[in-house]
Amino acid sequence: MARPPHFDLPSGAARDRAGPSRRSVMAGVGLSALALAVAPGRMVLTAAATENDTLKVIYPAFSQDWSPIRGGGQTYRLNAFWWASPLYYDGEGQIHPYVFTSWTSNAEFTEWVFTLDPAAKFSDGSPITADEVKGSWEIAAVPATKNQRIEQVIGTVEGFGAVQSGAASTLSGVSVKDEKTLVVRLSRPDPIFFAKLANQLAPVIKASAARDETGAEIAEWWRPENGVAVSGPFAPVSIDLDAGKLVFERNPHFFGPTPKLARVEVTAIEDQVAATLLLKERRYDLHTLLQTATVVDDLGADFVAGPPAPEGEHFWFNVSRAPTDDPKVRLALIKAIDRDGLIKASYPKGPETKADQILHAVPGVDPNYPAIGYDPEGAKKLLAESRYKTAAALPKLNFVGIARPAHKVAAQYIAEQWRQVLGIEAVDMKPQIDAFSGPDQAQVQIFRDSVNARVPDATAFLLGAVHSGSSNAKNKLGGYKNAEVDTLLEQASVLALDDPKRIELAQRAQVLAGADALYIPWIYRNMPVWAMPWVKGVAKNADWQVFAPWAISIES
Repeated sequence: MARPPHFDLPSGAARDRAGPSRRSVMAGVGLSALALAVAPGRMVLTAAATENDTLKVIYPAFSQDWSPIRGGGQTYRLNAFWWASPLYYDGEGQIHPYVFTSWTSNAEFTEWVFTLDPAAKFSDGSPITADEVKGSWEIAAVPATKNQRIEQVIGTVEGFGAVQSGAASTLSGVSVKDEKTLVVRLSRPDPIFFAKLANQLAPVIKASAARDETGAEIAEWWRPENGVAVSGPFAPVSIDLDAGKLVFERNPHFFGPTPKLARVEVTAIEDQVAATLLLKERRYDLHTLLQTATVVDDLGADFVAGPPAPEGEHFWFNVSRAPTDDPKVRLALIKAIDRDGLIKASYPKGPETKADQILHAVPGVDPNYPAIGYDPEGAKKLLAESRYKTAAALPKLNFVGIARPAHKVAAQYIAEQWRQVLGIEAVDMKPQIDAFSGPDQAQVQIFRDSVNARVPDATAFLLGAVHSGSSNAKNKLGGYKNAEVDTLLEQASVLALDDPKRIELAQRAQVLAGADALYIPWIYRNMPVWAMPWVKGVAKNADWQVFAPWAISIES
């Protein structure tokens, strides 16, 4: 299926601060050759280009920060288009060389040596060196950068703690042997350290141009007008954040395969209904994050096709706040939910599927995991045995992270089940904590969020979800710590990937954490292509990246 010809409008009158109604926008989409997208207070006019070598991408937010070293966020899903990672995974979970072409470790897995591709260059033609890789990790680790997940990448490197705390600006465990050789010493054995580098959490940037003399990140160094030199297949030629428009062109010095596309245009369209219609009208080719209850009906099953993702999205309990500091209350709240009905209500046609445990799409998913099932009478009994005794005695239950339509449907379904089964009436839900007012900001007990693994490994997955040192345990679970869970995961983490005991220990840890009633399991995700049929070569990995953007083409 070929994409029809399109054209671009000048951006001079790109926005109308008053903004037309969504109804008028929808009419315009259906009747005009223009693609009209509206966000509150903004209007963006675009139409598609005539070239079949231009990819037109819808992006769901007017993001103001496109630094590639934040370790997450909406912009993260496009990182691979303009940044190279040390290594990368494909959609089948196989690791591939990229900036690094070879890697070895000592017998104890405490020292690793990495060799860089001799042909690797930045877009300004300068070589990608071991110094720049070292600097990339260091700038991502300093606290002011606010990288959300840098600990998952280099947390075991000697000196990481000092850099993350702000006590140092360089990693003492990383040394440059020569321009193309990097030596890394670890603070403890880590047999999968190399695999932790196969993502975009800390991509290779030209650190010498991105940080100042103190080691801090220079503001907006990633803009083309500031002379950014990228490591990936496409380089930015214009970034207009107010208009929500970014344009990339083929990097002439890219050291990988020559991209089939010449140009990538990214446009911010916040309204998911508008975005859906623009895709149906064939005005855009690809979306970076489109999750609606009707997406399969609207755009077809192929639009959301993709391999299972090692990611689950659940409702996590803060175990330090009343009333979810009472294990019997937590268990009652879980048993009161018919989770078969929950998945049917929130994603009636997929592609998400019902979750029962944390682990998904990694070796070690437990076929015998004792999931907590729907048990209304058991839920009533547990509440009666809790220190609260009745629903009337419970403080109000507050949800956060309820931002998208499917989140709202799921949270409302849960609240209604609690009302019917347990008699709970006082429930509130907001997109984020600061949307609550007064004392409620400090009384959020239920966090809707995802946990995932960027390495196909059960131990790594659980270390990021329930180990006391994880961000999930510290923040969403309110400082959860089970010493036995921690010990099992720490013992597993030093074993080789092919050691069967690694999986056995991880599964035991998951069962113990599950018995603590920490979360309401909700959904497992796949890795949707979110691409229209005429777009070829879009394939994603567990890092939410199009892992080979150079292979994308537009069917003519």
